[in-house]
Amino acid sequence: MSQHFLLSAAARSISLRAVLRMEDAEAWTVFQRIRWDATGGKPICPHCASLVCYDVSRGTRPRFRCRDCRKDFSPTSGTLFAYHKLSIREYLAAIVLFVNAAKGISALQLGRDLDLSYKTSFVLCHKLREVMATETRGMIADGEVEVDGCHVGGYVKPANFKENRRDRRKAVNQNGKRRVVVAIRDRDGRTLTSVFKSEDEATSFIASRVAKGTTIHADEAAAWDKLHAHFPMKRINHSEAYSADGACTNMAESFFSRLRRAEEGQYHHISGAYLARYAGEMAWREDHRRESNGMLFNIVVDRAARMGQSVDFTGYWQRRKAA
Repeated sequence: MSQHFLLSAAARSISLRAVLRMEDAEAWTVFQRIRWDATGGKPICPHCASLVCYDVSRGTRPRFRCRDCRKDFSPTSGTLFAYHKLSIREYLAAIVLFVNAAKGISALQLGRDLDLSYKTSFVLCHKLREVMATETRGMIADGEVEVDGCHVGGYVKPANFKENRRDRRKAVNQNGKRRVVVAIRDRDGRTLTSVFKSEDEATSFIASRVAKGTTIHADEAAAWDKLHAHFPMKRINHSEAYSADGACTNMAESFFSRLRRAEEGQYHHISGAYLARYAGEMAWREDHRRESNGMLFNIVVDRAARMGQSVDFTGYWQRRKAA
């Protein structure tokens, strides 16, 4: 019997131990090589893209000066880690911990592992989720696509005495916080997610993110009936079978399984305000599940270096920005 890739040595191409053993200069070199891969780690001015830059470092942190625009910059200038307070080695270690966690890692656990405050680890985790979300921004699914929804949150605690209990399945007895994560999963590509109050509201989202002529697989839910007017459809009734006549939504269900395990085993509660971010994170993990942790590390660092400062979480605790 062949060994699963994730159990092989090839799947472990980076480790937390290796990062923590790095000197600061070595950690900076790793970051520079990923950020400026085209030049082998040699600096490129983030202001004018000049390749002629001089080393003007005066301490442990490297600093460069552009010959053309005469501006100074560091390897983190114009990246997610601009104006950072932690050492670059701590950021690299946090990314290793983040990508190694198959079901996600809570901000509390990350803070304990790296001796960071909860506020610092909370913002850092959400910034890394924002990095992951950039991969599917504007992406259109085509070919064979599966569509499904997963209801999350809105738990209503039952009353203590039996005579005071109500049927919590009825809308009148719910608290209005329940949301549905709708997933569009391309069988040959990526998983696109969004959050709605009900599956009925997702029709326009699906129509805008799925190419015309694409065959959509969906279950028996009435919300997907509207899609018949726009796409060729294959439906499967889950009360009768999980797959039949070539129709199934098993890949979408696989993603929801990961999301459920993350909610129950790691986060325990996901606020509706952040549900879309957690769903995007789990979609990224599901899509990259068969790649080595070193590859995942490189993807996240590279995108963090190219995306610039976080739109929602820069100055989050000072309430300068709303998430």
